[in-house]
Amino acid sequence: MIIRIVKMTFEKDKVERFLELFNSSKHLIRNFEGCTHLELLNSIDETNVYFTYSFWQSSIDLENYRNSELFKTVWSKTKILFSAKAEAWSVEQKMILV
Repeated sequence: MIIRIVKMTFEKDKVERFLELFNSSKHLIRNFEGCTHLELLNSIDETNVYFTYSFWQSSIDLENYRNSELFKTVWSKTKILFSAKAEAWSVEQKMILV
């Protein structure tokens, strides 16, 4: 399983537009082949900073999504709202502490 974390910093006056966009596309992303989990997180300290946190069955599934028309459409509408370049990490879970 691949966990994808994407940090996005928005212009403060563009946050509502982003939230509308995310809400209208989240079910499509969540139901994309290979995606098993999708969350949107908001920074406590910087209210215009958001993170997507998604689980993918494989790196191939993640790449298929990143090369899809869905991603291209959503990303092109999202990135114009940024005040800083997005940052992204793909990680694997190595240990679960209970």
